Amino acid sequence: MICQISQESDHVLVVLAGRIYVEEATELRQKILEYVDREQSKFVIDMSQVEYIDSSGLGVLVAIQKKALQCSGGVTIKGIKGIVKELFELTRLTRVFEIV
Repeated sequence: MICQISQESDHVLVVLAGRIYVEEATELRQKILEYVDREQSKFVIDMSQVEYIDSSGLGVLVAIQKKALQCSGGVTIKGIKGIVKELFELTRLTRVFEIV
């Protein structure tokens, strides 16, 4: 997994690429929660280059969404396609996140 995080004017942009399994999901959670701890609550996660994400990766995204919502923010997921899109639809996470 490749993860690039940048602070934009009104949100934190997270660009992910590759495959996300349990090890990568743990690392991703730690990195993003650092921003939540700094009172950032709006995230845009670009997943257009993600080839696969397992259940632990999906769980991390849900945990981040819950934390962000507690701080009056939220997570927008951008660019899901293929098997990743199918997983979001199958798990009904398309109802949990704003998908663009």
